[in-house]
Amino acid sequence: MDNRIKKLKEMGMEKIVMLTGDSKLIGEKVARQLGIDNVYSELLPSEKVDKIEELLNKSPKSGNLIFVGDGINDAPVLARADIGMAMGALGSDAAIEAADIVIMTDEPSKVVTAINIAKRTLLIAKQNIVFALGVKLIVLIMGALGYATMWEAVFADVGVSVIAILNAMRALNTKKY
Repeated sequence: MDNRIKKLKEMGMEKIVMLTGDSKLIGEKVARQLGIDNVYSELLPSEKVDKIEELLNKSPKSGNLIFVGDGINDAPVLARADIGMAMGALGSDAAIEAADIVIMTDEPSKVVTAINIAKRTLLIAKQNIVFALGVKLIVLIMGALGYATMWEAVFADVGVSVIAILNAMRALNTKKY
């Protein structure tokens, strides 16, 4: 099994599927080498969209379907997937336009890195929201009870903003696999 596919599985990706316009023989050979669960070969662009629709209908509502592509034929599928990820260095302009995420190199390992960055960024954003709302609620209650002045509320607000910005900077140090 390919190390990148293994990492995706370790991250909780339940099923890895390959949609390709290549012949069945080539598609199955590549899928076997990489450890991909299912492969659908000899697909036209419209058939790829139909297959994505079918996979979306089968997938649990709690999960997301990510499609990674690079060619002009992938643009409709990139647009239809829950998350479309284009490989940008040699990718077509149409694929890059349709994608939600563009990886600026053609290194498939960057898919794992992009997912790690997204998960960490989301976690940090949630932490900042909970922290900011928590502090503001405490200061609001203290103000309503007469324990906090307007100036203390202003300083608390500015302090929360500075701490949230400093916390958000942690996203810059996300591990790159």
